Amino acid sequence: MRLERPGLEGPMIIVPVVHRDPRGIFLETYRARDYAALGIDAEFVQDNHSRSTRGTVRALHFQSSPGQPKLVRVARGTVFDVVVDLRRSSPTFGEWESFELDDEAHRQLYVPVGFAHGFCALSEVADVVYKVGSYYDPANERGIAWDDPDIGIAWPKIPRSVSERDAANPALKDVVASLPDW
Repeated sequence: MRLERPGLEGPMIIVPVVHRDPRGIFLETYRARDYAALGIDAEFVQDNHSRSTRGTVRALHFQSSPGQPKLVRVARGTVFDVVVDLRRSSPTFGEWESFELDDEAHRQLYVPVGFAHGFCALSEVADVVYKVGSYYDPANERGIAWDDPDIGIAWPKIPRSVSERDAANPALKDVVASLPDW
């Protein structure tokens, strides 16, 4: 596997070796020591799986304390995946970056603590599978508005479906003071 470092400091794209033959494909999706060698030393404690239909936006989520690193991949379909830097001391605070993740290239996205994460399903059905480094705790679940104009994410121009909860998330400027010092 190889590592690609995007523009924001912290997130990483992992490009696995995909073995293809007439029967199909085989790839390793996680090996702790290889990921540690890439600088991803989070201890993952929970696996999650979400299925979404085209246009579904699930965003922008994060856990406040202790934070929740994620290793995200798409098992089926294609998504427009987004991270937003929430580290107040970071020179890129409030900036976002996007990645297309799919079931052809099998690239994975590592989202470190201090970033909000979300995605929009681009295919008719998208299965997103991700490891997290802390147990889900509803008391620490947080979100920011997926369409916050101050962040300005250029979401795909397709009909979108957003949950009531995600639609009610506050703007980043309204939660800055309550963000932890990651």
